[in-house]
Amino acid sequence: MARLPLEGVRIATMTPVWAGPFAETLLADWGAEIIKVESRQYCPQGTRGPGPRHPKFIVDMVTGHWSAYLKEGYDEVNGRPWNRSCYFNPHGRNKLSCTMDVVRPKGREMFKRLIEVSDIFFESNQPHVMESLDLGYNVISQWNPGIIMLQMPSFGQTGPLKYYRTLGAHLDSFIGGNYVRGYIGRDVSSSSVVYHADETSGLTAAFIMLTALRQRKRTGKGVYIDMAQVETAIPHFGEIIMDYTMNGRIQGTWGNRDPYGALQGCYRCLGDDRWVCITIRTDQEWESFCRVLGNPDWTRDEKFSDSLSRWRHHDELDKRIEEWTSKHDHFAVMYVLQKEGVAAGPVEHPDDAFNDIQMKERGFFEKITHPECGTHLYPGLHYRMSNIPNHIRSAAPLLGEHNEYVYKHVIGVSDEEYAELEREGHIGMDFVPGLKQGKYKPE
Repeated sequence: MARLPLEGVRIATMTPVWAGPFAETLLADWGAEIIKVESRQYCPQGTRGPGPRHPKFIVDMVTGHWSAYLKEGYDEVNGRPWNRSCYFNPHGRNKLSCTMDVVRPKGREMFKRLIEVSDIFFESNQPHVMESLDLGYNVISQWNPGIIMLQMPSFGQTGPLKYYRTLGAHLDSFIGGNYVRGYIGRDVSSSSVVYHADETSGLTAAFIMLTALRQRKRTGKGVYIDMAQVETAIPHFGEIIMDYTMNGRIQGTWGNRDPYGALQGCYRCLGDDRWVCITIRTDQEWESFCRVLGNPDWTRDEKFSDSLSRWRHHDELDKRIEEWTSKHDHFAVMYVLQKEGVAAGPVEHPDDAFNDIQMKERGFFEKITHPECGTHLYPGLHYRMSNIPNHIRSAAPLLGEHNEYVYKHVIGVSDEEYAELEREGHIGMDFVPGLKQGKYKPE
């Protein structure tokens, strides 16, 4: 197999939730060695912790803070639920996990040794976490002058909102996502939770780390990166921002419609909760759409004669279109319209994606066996490269699964040191009873 392009790049990380881990996934997929530094002593504020509670969940008897999907018949009492999180495992692939208690002096020394042999240190916690641990760039760069360090809190490392606590849903609200995403006639409380900033931040972080590697190669110097998650998502509302700055207009909710003139909607189809999205932009597409319907008399009405007229009579057209779509399967509607050059696509249920012929043909979902979750299909790589065959190489790591490799082979501790660290509780594959919560404070 050809070497992956990022082989030889080592990245030490402390990243909770989704934005940071998504960036890790993108880099790990193409060969970077991602070493997740986790603590056994502190309740994780991320995806090993609380997760979805449907259709089935568990709460661990020791901590009361863990939940995960389970198979029927799984041992709910003696298992390790932190290894079975449906949030953590899909984006945990191809990564390594080690446990270090960086709050204590010996754990801090082990972390220092890891930084000394790493190319990048990447973290996505609230700013107070690294400050409490005294692990800012001023310290990290002394340990390794060539290190690239990326910090990506919600609002960056400066400004009055620096210490504000958020998740992606709050950032979506902050940039106006909740305000413009919804249905006409409803207020913002009807909008669903969206974590768009996590996706944009993860993608941007992966890109900027590659950029920093290139810069270090050119200059020989380390790089510090201060990246605010909110700033990665604002440009995705570019046309809304420009409309305000140029015209003074504040966009409201448009539901499924296109504010710029296209006929666009989501229409009920045959079956229970089945829908199809259709967009008609030009007169040619309208004629094609009418031809599929058999050119009924109403399509020749003067008020539907051009794009602007159709847009102005959108409500009436929606009723006419749904009269037709409601008699047909949502996939059948897509196929017949696409054949005539009209953009259309079904609203799929989650299980539809696993059975989608396009996804199957491209081999997107890959079958992965996890030691505690069994064998399942997981979303695969996001893109392919010519001459570099690539697939998911390993399932998400168990907590501390790679302790021996990291300690003995990466940072070079002796067998005696390793045994002592185990006795002191730094190294292990279980969280300790009575996990601490709150700010990290070094001893």
